[in-house]
Amino acid sequence: MASAVSFSSSLSYGMFGGDTNVRDSEIPFLGATEIVDLILRKKISSVELTQLMLSRINEIDKKINAINVLMEEEALANAKKADEMLSRGEILGPLHGVPITIKDSFRIKGVVTTAGNPLLKDYVPEYDAVSVARLKKAGAIILGNTNVPYMLDDHQSFNDIYGRTLNPWDLNRSPGGSTGGGAAALAAGLSFLSLGSDTAGSIRIPSHFCGVFGHKPTIDVVPKKGQIPPLPGSLPYKSNGLSVAGPLARRAEDLKLLMEICGGPPEPGSIAYSWKMPEVRKSNLKDFRIKYVMDDPLCPVSPEIKPIIESAFSKFRNAELNMEEGWPDTIDPEEQYHNYIYLLHAYVSGGAPDSEIEILRESIDSDEKNLSNIRAKAFSNPHKYFKQQESRRLKAREDWQKYFSEYDAFVMPVAFVPAFPHIEKTWYPNNPDPAKRRILNTPEGERDYDDLLFWISFATLTGLPSTVFPIGLTSTGLPVGLQVIGPFLEDATQI
Repeated sequence: MASAVSFSSSLSYGMFGGDTNVRDSEIPFLGATEIVDLILRKKISSVELTQLMLSRINEIDKKINAINVLMEEEALANAKKADEMLSRGEILGPLHGVPITIKDSFRIKGVVTTAGNPLLKDYVPEYDAVSVARLKKAGAIILGNTNVPYMLDDHQSFNDIYGRTLNPWDLNRSPGGSTGGGAAALAAGLSFLSLGSDTAGSIRIPSHFCGVFGHKPTIDVVPKKGQIPPLPGSLPYKSNGLSVAGPLARRAEDLKLLMEICGGPPEPGSIAYSWKMPEVRKSNLKDFRIKYVMDDPLCPVSPEIKPIIESAFSKFRNAELNMEEGWPDTIDPEEQYHNYIYLLHAYVSGGAPDSEIEILRESIDSDEKNLSNIRAKAFSNPHKYFKQQESRRLKAREDWQKYFSEYDAFVMPVAFVPAFPHIEKTWYPNNPDPAKRRILNTPEGERDYDDLLFWISFATLTGLPSTVFPIGLTSTGLPVGLQVIGPFLEDATQI
C-alpha cells in the first residue's frame, strides 16, 4: 500500500491516572460517548482533550489536509469554560467538553464558511446553522470545519481555496466526498464526532472509504437550515426531498447521540411540533428479520471488496442471524435507480445555462434506460415530467415500507470500490460527451465514475435512514463498509 498516516503519531500525552484501563495511545480513537463519560468522571479534562486534538491536528493534518479553519483560541476557551462549569457540578449537555468538527458547509458564527466555493473565501456568517447551534448547546467543543469539494459536488474533497484532502489509510487515494474532510479527520484521530450532509452518498461513501461509521438520517429529521448551498443572499428553497444532514463517528452509539441532539424541526416548526426518535424495534439482534444483497449485475462490486463483504455475511450467518438473501419482492432496483438519477439531476438543473440545456436536449435518443438520456431529460423535460418522477419516488417509499412491515432492515454494499486514487480530471457529471466523463479503474476494467451513485441511491430516493459500518480491510489495507437501511423515521433500529 502507498504511504499512509501513522495514526498513533509521535505525541505523548500522559493524561490518565492508574485507575483507568485506557492507554494514552487509545485516547484519540475513543468514541464521543466514551470521552464524555471520562470527562464527567474527571478522568480527563476538556482542556487536556482539546489540547490533544489541536496538537494532533498541527502534526498530522499537514499530511492529510482535512481541516480548513482551525478555531484554536475559541476551542480552548470553550473547553476551559466546560471544565470550570463541571468543577461547580454544572453540565452543559450530553457532549459536555467533547471536541468535534463541522463540515465546511454549515455556518459557524464568526468562522469563514465556504462550501469549497472561491466566491465565499471571505464569507463569515453572523449566525450558526441550526445543527451547529444545537451541538454547541449540547456542550461540544468545535475545533474547526472540514474540507469539501466545490459546492459539495464530488466524491473527492478538493477545491481552489484549501486544496485536496487525502485519505489517511493511503495518501494517494480519496477520502470520499463531499464529507471527505470529516471522515478523514475521524479516521486519523483528529476529532471525536463530525457533522456532515448527504445527497449522493456524501456521508456514506466517505465513511466506507475511511473506515468510520456514518448515518444518513430519515429525510428532514435533522435540520439543514444554515447550510450552503443555497449561497448567502440567494432566495431560500424548500428541501429537495433527497438531501439530509447527519453524523459521522467512530462508534454506532455516537451516531444515535448526535441524532438525539440535532433531530427535530427548526423554528418556526418547533413552535408547534417536536420529534422523538422511535425506540429500536427489537432488543435481541437474533430477533430481527433482515434481507440483504452482496452484489447486483446493475453495479457489480469490485473483486477488491467482494471477499470482505462475503466474509462479513459469513460471520453474520455463523452468528445465526435471521438473514435472507435477495431484493424485496416489492423493489425494482433498476427502476428506482433511474428514478433517483432523474431527480438528482433535475434538482441541480436550475443553475444550468440555457445553452447547456439545449445541448443536452439535442443529445437525447430513443434508449429509455441510457443514463445519459435520463440525465439529459432531467435537465430539459417540462415540469410535468418532474412531477411524474416525484410520484414514482413516493411510490418507491411506499414499496419499501411494505417490506419493512415484515422485515426490520436491509443490508447492501455502500460502493462498488474501495477508496480510489485521486483523479485530477475535472468532473462533468452532466456532459453527454464520453471523453469528458471520469472513469475508475478496477481489476475487471474501467467503470463509470457515476456508478458510485448506484448503491447509495435507494435510501436517498426514498428518504429512508441508512447507517454505514466498517467490516474490514482489503488485501491492500483499504477500509470496506456496509450500509443497513431501516424503516422510515426509525433511525435507531439500524443504528
